[in-house]
Amino acid sequence: MNDDPTDARSNRNLALELVRTTEYAALAAARWTGRGEKESADGAAVDAMRLMLDQVRMDGVVVIGEGEKDEAPMLFNGEHVGDGSEPEFDVAVDPLEGTDLCAKGMPNALAVIALSGRGTMFDPGPVFYMEKMAASKRFVHLLDLDRPLGETVELIAKEKGTPVGDVMVIMLDRPRHEEAVKTIREAGARIRFIPHGDVSASLIAVTEGTPVDLMWGIGGTPEGVLSAAAIKCIGGKIIGRLWPSDDVERQAALDGGYDLEEILDTDRLVSGEEAFFSATGVTDGDTLAGVHFEGPEGATTESLVMRSRSGTVRRVHARHDRAKLREITGAKIG
Repeated sequence: MNDDPTDARSNRNLALELVRTTEYAALAAARWTGRGEKESADGAAVDAMRLMLDQVRMDGVVVIGEGEKDEAPMLFNGEHVGDGSEPEFDVAVDPLEGTDLCAKGMPNALAVIALSGRGTMFDPGPVFYMEKMAASKRFVHLLDLDRPLGETVELIAKEKGTPVGDVMVIMLDRPRHEEAVKTIREAGARIRFIPHGDVSASLIAVTEGTPVDLMWGIGGTPEGVLSAAAIKCIGGKIIGRLWPSDDVERQAALDGGYDLEEILDTDRLVSGEEAFFSATGVTDGDTLAGVHFEGPEGATTESLVMRSRSGTVRRVHARHDRAKLREITGAKIG
């Protein structure tokens, strides 16, 4: 593994190269926004991201792939990406986070990718879901999956110096969250429900100055790892615990040697010192503007590009000539 911070190749800011992969995935997926065909949107994003990934100077292996839960097209776990040259990286991808959001023209669909040194990304194995919690630097010392949620929101209010009614929790709108919803509301805090989009929810929760104080919920383990890569760069913290959805999954996890009681923090989910993260908006959202088509051949994108070693977070606005992109990609982006 080439993870030596003094090495010239590993010192490249690969996030600036990765942004092309998320931009192109977003441009490809955006053609399907609001058309009710999530598989087509996901497939277009996957094809575009794979095409651009193969041009990145790295030896990458996909540890966190996408699409396995709903048999969508995927960049599959174990797939080699990049041009095969050093440095070596683990890769986490979600070419279209929020396939339903894109298909329905709803906010917060993203194209996302993250890298860290080979062998440093947590592989969740057979467990598709985890209970997780994320917050900004101000509240990281209050994150605790074993403490009742009502107490946690009360502690956040105390830290803020405000009534509990000023605390906002963001979570997926799912039946499995019914008891947690009741607990939070009984404490007096507010809830912002989202239909999909764990990564964007984590980004909102850890970013200073947003209306959201805490992200909590049982959501995808791949999104947990992607969020951890971003949080290593932007600051804040995420913690999680594997949440098998049935007895078969639980037994498979135990047979695989997973500790289902272990609290997985940011550095356990992505343990390397160096991580890169890029996300590009597909539809307009809280974190990023979506793809906007301008005239017959123009388009604009907005991306977040991050690197953990420097702590640099860039917001990249780009204008694209789709005719020229079609020449490069063989009409995969249009």
